[in-house]
Amino acid sequence: MPEEPLSEELVFESAIFSVHREAWPGADHPYDLVRHVGAAGVLPVTPDGDVILVRQLRPAIRQPLIEIPAGLLDQQEEDALSCAARELLEETGYRHTEIEFLGGVYTTAGFSDEYVHLFWARTEAEPEAKPEPGIELVKRPFAEMLAAARAGRIRDAKTALALLLAEARGVTTVR
Repeated sequence: MPEEPLSEELVFESAIFSVHREAWPGADHPYDLVRHVGAAGVLPVTPDGDVILVRQLRPAIRQPLIEIPAGLLDQQEEDALSCAARELLEETGYRHTEIEFLGGVYTTAGFSDEYVHLFWARTEAEPEAKPEPGIELVKRPFAEMLAAARAGRIRDAKTALALLLAEARGVTTVR
């Protein structure tokens, strides 16, 4: 059964998140917590066994980051699987031929309830459209990116986790 705060005050609200100040039993200070709409990400794997990642500027860290295609659950009536499929096509231009749930992760549970649903997808061999503006595609062998994740060289948590979960499921073999 979920715990409940003693009190809650809305401090800020935007389209994708809100900030609440909450008092909790036994705490000597209030907590500022981010309530987030959530997201979905997808690890695209080509028929040749390459993964397709995206490099894009992330203003919060002031630099580009290489990561799996992902997006917010901010569209009405869209579930996580539909969001992942949409983001794959929008961000990479690739369409999936199959897509499956891998798992999910709370990104920063110390102050936010953001949850990212993770999927993997087998893609068509070639893209049918161009990537979104501001996105550079990074296509690498799955084994190379898995080794990078294991070595701690993938700095995006959802991307590293998706690679590790996909490998554990055995979904990375070339078909």
